[in-house]
Amino acid sequence: MTAPIKLAILGSTGSIGQNTLDVVAGNEAFVVYALSAHQNLELLLQQCLQFRPEVVVVSAADKAPQMRELLKEHDCATEVLAGPEALCTIAEAESVDVVMAAIVGAAGLASSMAAVEAGKRILLANKEALVMSGELFTESAARNGAEIVPIDSEHNAVFQCLPRSTTDAAGSNLNAVSKIVLTASGGPFLHTPVSQLLGVTPEQACRHPKWSMGRKISVDSATMMNKGLEFIEACYLFAVGPEQVEVLIHPQSIVHSMVHYCDGSVLAQLGNPDMRIPIAYGLSFPARMPSGAAQLDLASSEALEFLEPDLDRFPCLQLGMQAAEQGGTAPTLLNAANEVAVEAFLDNQLGFTRIPSIIAAVLSKIPCEPAASLAIIQDSDSRARNLAKELIIKEFH
Repeated sequence: MTAPIKLAILGSTGSIGQNTLDVVAGNEAFVVYALSAHQNLELLLQQCLQFRPEVVVVSAADKAPQMRELLKEHDCATEVLAGPEALCTIAEAESVDVVMAAIVGAAGLASSMAAVEAGKRILLANKEALVMSGELFTESAARNGAEIVPIDSEHNAVFQCLPRSTTDAAGSNLNAVSKIVLTASGGPFLHTPVSQLLGVTPEQACRHPKWSMGRKISVDSATMMNKGLEFIEACYLFAVGPEQVEVLIHPQSIVHSMVHYCDGSVLAQLGNPDMRIPIAYGLSFPARMPSGAAQLDLASSEALEFLEPDLDRFPCLQLGMQAAEQGGTAPTLLNAANEVAVEAFLDNQLGFTRIPSIIAAVLSKIPCEPAASLAIIQDSDSRARNLAKELIIKEFH
């Protein structure tokens, strides 16, 4: 009998983490070794009682004593580790076979890198880690024998459409590929008059028409920065230049991405908009397993549309594409400024249409340099955050 696969799920209380647990629940092929959350102790406790992991990490260290008490009250022997550094501990633990990297934003970089350096199979749902670290991340994976399986629905779709015989785990060496097309839903404001975007509220921006996601990624989808980050990620994941990546608006979210080949063939991956599909593929690759998602019924689905993105409506997408062209620390600066701007918007301290303005200002004021080390990347990230906060404070007051 084959030993079960041991999972560490970083960000288990987020939407990706919850969907991952839903996919593996009751499946004896998987054992949940470790879970992590920032401070959602109530949901983390429920997950511990159901899956009985050996370890949980509470990255908000001041919440760890409370978590220990909750587990003790419920007679659960799961060990509690605290602080961001503990995320790296479980990501590189010898007992772990597969790491689901689902922590949102730059906060997930260190643990994702730790998993790669430890040679794990990493199911990469944290696009920001790769956007920030780029070639350092992919080179470390190659050097340490790590396997990167993208979990974003778009990159997972590309991954599924690539010929395994001509790619490594990250999808490089794509001699036969002429173009990669990332599809985008267009978010909740695809047809909203631009003049009405000035008054958009956080609640409206988080009301995605197709996907159920966290607040930050929902805002990114509304601005299409999410696609800008995915554009950068695709270049690194699949070792292609920006000129080989294209974005198409596809409001129905059925075709998750496409790969154009040099002979004129186009392969696409289709499915209902359900994150359990790419998660299940990542867990079982190169095989397949039931995900719990409903089967796609094209005969009863709405007509499929494909549109060119309007870069005047979605300046964040253009900023992402420009950062991909520039390379170096530009993607790090872009991501950091965006995280700060989105947080300010969600806190009602910045208008929706001012998000791209803050990002553009940060990119114009901080020089881009080669992303030669993690220290340089982290310094650029810090400088961009500080500047973005200063600009927002000036604007807010």
